[in-house]
Amino acid sequence: MEIVSGASSQHAAGIQPSQSARIEVIGVGGGGSNAVNRMILSDLEGVAYRVLNTDAQALIQSQAQTRLQLGQTLTRGLGAGGNPTIGQKAAEESRTDLHEALQGADLVFIAAGMGGGTGTGAAPVVAEVAREVGALTVGIVTKPFGFEGRRRMRQADEGITRLAEHVDTLIVIPNDRLRDAIGSAPLQEAFRSADDVLRMGVKGISDIITCPGLVNVDFADVRSVM
Repeated sequence: MEIVSGASSQHAAGIQPSQSARIEVIGVGGGGSNAVNRMILSDLEGVAYRVLNTDAQALIQSQAQTRLQLGQTLTRGLGAGGNPTIGQKAAEESRTDLHEALQGADLVFIAAGMGGGTGTGAAPVVAEVAREVGALTVGIVTKPFGFEGRRRMRQADEGITRLAEHVDTLIVIPNDRLRDAIGSAPLQEAFRSADDVLRMGVKGISDIITCPGLVNVDFADVRSVM
């Protein structure tokens, strides 16, 4: 059998391998940071993790290597006190730091638990910055349990509306649905389930980009449909 080298094989050695897409997973606030911690413990590969919070103590306890304290002057590391306006102002104070941190990112996932102060107020600002640097931006957020009160639910709805204006895709997970799914299991299990759903959302999209499959799908394909 004779093997004939064609032009394509002659030039194959000169083909430069493409750089993989830079994927960032950003946990904003307490709920988002908890979700990121679970993703890190589950060894989700191919992504870089970052947590953002106004609560300095929560940042210290995070598993993420990269952490950014939002609004150091405004909140002095004491959190947003459940006030989304404080969370938003804190993120605006740290806007330059956010720009520097996200520069060069291709795909940014923003994970947050909506209804509180930092996640609700800061996540839309983070998303806005991510799009300003040219990243495809995906929000994956949870809505509060009904028993958490009308005020928290109203804040969540308002935050989700603002976030939707600054992301390419938004996935909203109602915690009450998760509670129905786990039945009589402890409430802590519902919170774990919420974190797992956030993790699976990130994994599902990032695996499409980073893992070769039967049908070749790359980052450009994902960007085109989002």
